[in-house]
Amino acid sequence: MHSGKYIIKLCLLGDGAVGKTSLVRRYVFDVFDDKYLMSFGTKVSKKKVNIGDSEIDFMIWDILGQKTHESLHAAYYRGAAGALAVCDFTRPDTMRNLKSWLGSFRSVVGDMPVLILGNKSDLEKAFSTTELEQFASGVGCRMLETSAKTGLNVENAFKEIGTLVLGAD
Repeated sequence: MHSGKYIIKLCLLGDGAVGKTSLVRRYVFDVFDDKYLMSFGTKVSKKKVNIGDSEIDFMIWDILGQKTHESLHAAYYRGAAGALAVCDFTRPDTMRNLKSWLGSFRSVVGDMPVLILGNKSDLEKAFSTTELEQFASGVGCRMLETSAKTGLNVENAFKEIGTLVLGAD
């Protein structure tokens, strides 16, 4: 693994209401609020972490989930070193739509690391973890189940994408 200091731009991708903002709030501030707040444009949060011998400043770009604003998305993606692509376990269409999110992200940044997150794992699932694993494998990504509400794997998700960006496995 590389050592040193890094500033890493990460994008959170996915449809509206999948929990992107909640994941960022849980990770950066360790809080959860179940009131839905629609993101407009993009919101950038910063968190300093250590992964191995590396000190990382994550610049986390929480990108609005409405595909009608897709023309803006390309500008937000520029300079990203990786992404967390988020779907909602209670809405199967959000997993299928990740293919489009990944396509537009990769068309701008190339083959940067992406980690698929199945969020809201604390709720009754409309599709299985196995289905999400198969989807992730099919698009060349790893996946994790997360819950912004309980905190399940939120820290692990950011650590894993940071490790992937740094080139360690």
